Amino acid sequence: MRPGGKLKPGRVVNIAPGFDIEIVDGAAGGGRIVRLVVEGSVREALERYGHVPLPPYLDRDDEALDRERYQTVYARVPGSVAAPTAGLHFTPELLDRIDGKGVERVAVTLDVGVGTFRPVEADDPADHEMHSERYCISSGAAGVINRARQEGRCIWAVGTTVVRTLESADHKGVVGEGVGRTDLFVRPPYRFQVVDRLITNFHLPRSTLLMLVAALGGYQRTMEAYDTAIREGYRFYSYGDAMLMG
Repeated sequence: MRPGGKLKPGRVVNIAPGFDIEIVDGAAGGGRIVRLVVEGSVREALERYGHVPLPPYLDRDDEALDRERYQTVYARVPGSVAAPTAGLHFTPELLDRIDGKGVERVAVTLDVGVGTFRPVEADDPADHEMHSERYCISSGAAGVINRARQEGRCIWAVGTTVVRTLESADHKGVVGEGVGRTDLFVRPPYRFQVVDRLITNFHLPRSTLLMLVAALGGYQRTMEAYDTAIREGYRFYSYGDAMLMG
């Protein structure tokens, strides 16, 4: 919140009819920790008054159709502040073709938080603090992944959220099931324990997401891919282009 000089703890700001925020405390980067005060449920209020974040190159306000488009076709559980955008490239027809090739496909959940998008402002990335996010891996998903690893097959992750989930759930070579929290900051020279390949969008400079991609693909190869993306006019952000790294 900038400028935020008047937004001190105890201040109440009206967002919409029946929807207030109470400033609870300050947070890093000029942010605020707030309490949502709503009529009804918080989820209903966010659905009613919230907007879908669109990339600036679309140059328009969000529309009703964006609420459907800004979800993966396999989305099931609410809770993230943003969609895992690499998965937006998949359609039911494409997933059927992938399944038809014998690929075993499982879903995991990570509740993406605003910390994922907070730029790394420290000169040394090691000084950057990641916000904690909740993840969930079912017993069935963990079983499929562990069996594939035992058989020497590649684990493909669709999106950086999947990478952070699986790498956080690894325990001495075994992906554990259940609910947990992760503040894992994947950056070079991180050694991956679970994920072999990554499908991901093009991310912004100084982002933890770009550093994760560089850790998997190698810094030089990642920079070459980004040089190509810029030269060819690829799109970044939510509805942007994707690439395969590994």
